[in-house]
Amino acid sequence: MSQRSTAPAKTEQASKPVRLFARREKIYSRQVKGRYRRLKWLVMALTLAIYYLAPLIRWDRGPNAPGQAILIDLPARRAYWFFIEIWPQEVYYLTAILIFAAIALFFVTSLLGRVWCGYLCPQTVWTDLFVAVENLVQGDRVARQRLDKKPICFEKIWKKTLTHMLWLLIGLATGGAFVFYFNDAPMLWADILQGDVSPTVMGFVLSLTFSTYLMAGFSREQVCTYMCPYARFQSAMFDKDTLIIGYDPKRGEPRGKHKAGASWEGRGHCIDCTACVQVCPMGIDIRNGLQMDCIACGLCVDACNDIMDKVGLPRGLIRYDTENRIDHDVKEKAPWRIIIRPRTVYYILTLAFVAGLVVYGQATRKPFELHALHSRNPLMVRLSEGDIRNGYEIKILNKTHEDKRYSLRVENLENAVLEVKGAGHMTPDNLFVAADQVAAFNLFVTARPQVQDSQKILFILRDNANGSIDTYTSMFISGDKK
Repeated sequence: MSQRSTAPAKTEQASKPVRLFARREKIYSRQVKGRYRRLKWLVMALTLAIYYLAPLIRWDRGPNAPGQAILIDLPARRAYWFFIEIWPQEVYYLTAILIFAAIALFFVTSLLGRVWCGYLCPQTVWTDLFVAVENLVQGDRVARQRLDKKPICFEKIWKKTLTHMLWLLIGLATGGAFVFYFNDAPMLWADILQGDVSPTVMGFVLSLTFSTYLMAGFSREQVCTYMCPYARFQSAMFDKDTLIIGYDPKRGEPRGKHKAGASWEGRGHCIDCTACVQVCPMGIDIRNGLQMDCIACGLCVDACNDIMDKVGLPRGLIRYDTENRIDHDVKEKAPWRIIIRPRTVYYILTLAFVAGLVVYGQATRKPFELHALHSRNPLMVRLSEGDIRNGYEIKILNKTHEDKRYSLRVENLENAVLEVKGAGHMTPDNLFVAADQVAAFNLFVTARPQVQDSQKILFILRDNANGSIDTYTSMFISGDKK
């Protein structure tokens, strides 16, 4: 009997699909008031204001340059950031900036844990904004839970519809602001109002609209847990003196419910109210220790401090502190002892080195550049008089915002004659290059045969207005052997 009764159960169990991952449980985070919540509101307002308004800032660079302070001009292949201008030939500046940003993130993480994730990460900022809209329309945690459990009704339809419409409007503003960084913002805004927008611009706006709507409205903590690689390796930058969000088990355990007026003797200060879990945007329990999902937002600290105030206990059961001080009762260190540690010193020195390179590069940046490419076919031509002629493609980069005229000469080649072909009336002593442009010239250099098969020559380009020069080393090939 027992075998016959268990066989159907086994068959039924075997027929069920095996789930490799648990189904996502929606997080209903509760609103909380406190120091860290106010700080998050402030940072969110500041970062959103910078993102949406920065393209509107104007910067006068002269009559021949764009007047937008921050602009990535793809057609002209330029990047502008206030007084800094980056050409394609200066892509190493972008490399240095990215390296600096990465090292700065490591440095901040080694000091303050994952504050980037909790306050400045775009995923966190926009998720906070979307949750604020959700709370404004649908109510706080309990109200949203009840609304989701309700059957389809008028209240549920209009609240959900209004929430998603506001989310889409925020996403549309986000996508629109993004394309302003790649176009002149006032002109593009006028085109948008007139409905005269290119398919490329509209495609970027719509794609960013829906990606913002999806990431901040639905994916939320899943992005941090499963998509972002930073959560996987951030612990490598921690040590026992890194400031983290921590629960003090020596003070809090054993936890349990508490009645007003009851003694605290023989029990911990944690009353197991789960307020710290309810406010967590990642849905974790910080009392289980530091976890990969924790983004160090500090909302659990605000919630716990509020409870401690209500039960008449000192704050700090959950707090921003170091592992040494939480686990080992290490006395408080001076602030400089927390900042100046071996790993932070390495980061500071690296940041100083990279910043120094960028500053030096900008300080010594030339207003124009010369490049000379020797023609390959043919390498040289022997003229009827016995002279040797070499061809070069000369490129002059005028990085200023004024039209310039330059003169070109060659050294280390006796009695050399320079001739510009296909450039109208321009001569080597009068090469015109428009403002913020690159000009190319075909140059012939003719000279008597040298005793060597080839020799180094030096092209010297001179600004006719102020006398500044740039040089480029090349080769003159004669074809003669000793």
